[in-house]
Amino acid sequence: MTTKTRKQSYTIPCSSVFRDMVSKLAERRSVNVADLARSVLLVVPEDVIRSFPDPGGPPPGDREETVLKSGPSAGRPWRRKPRLQARLSPGYDVSVVRRALNLALILDDGQHTVRIQNSQDDAEQETKATAAKKENRASQEKWQEMRQEMERLQAIVSVLLFAPLSGGVMGRADALHVLGFAPSEMPDKSTVRARFRMLATIHHPDSNYGNHQRMSQLNAAMDLLNA
Repeated sequence: MTTKTRKQSYTIPCSSVFRDMVSKLAERRSVNVADLARSVLLVVPEDVIRSFPDPGGPPPGDREETVLKSGPSAGRPWRRKPRLQARLSPGYDVSVVRRALNLALILDDGQHTVRIQNSQDDAEQETKATAAKKENRASQEKWQEMRQEMERLQAIVSVLLFAPLSGGVMGRADALHVLGFAPSEMPDKSTVRARFRMLATIHHPDSNYGNHQRMSQLNAAMDLLNA
């Protein structure tokens, strides 16, 4: 008779870049995030998983926008730290689950392999773990470089984001402000369209920096200047 193990819900803080990479991998494999983590946790020994880099939590300023679904504030937008959700057997450390998901990404790129072998020789196992650490050191350094560059770009974007106008776009000066033009500028329609397309890729609600209010004001500014 098989005993059914009760699952535990894990909240895994991570950067939005890591969240998107894991979600896309799960979608390509037609599984969910828990399946990806479970496939690694059940096959790869924990000490080997711990030898791989932990991507860590989200950097400062990295937030996602969601809508509250319950409570007195239901329906209101809420900015929170990016995370992944997974239902797994209880007892795992969140950092180990995050490392397991990172290992799934590393294995998926086809440039790394993990060799699993039963052995009673502890010295041999330790040698293999050391070799795995050396093999993935370059990958860890590359990940750290990517993360630092991501944090730098996020800081730049955060500074450049315009504050939504409390009263909305009421006139030409407001429209120029929203699109990033000086009040005295007289941009032609092609210049306005080019600026709008560039800003829309940042402020569209589906992007990492998306915001419904900013996108609405961009559309209003575009309509007013093209009228």
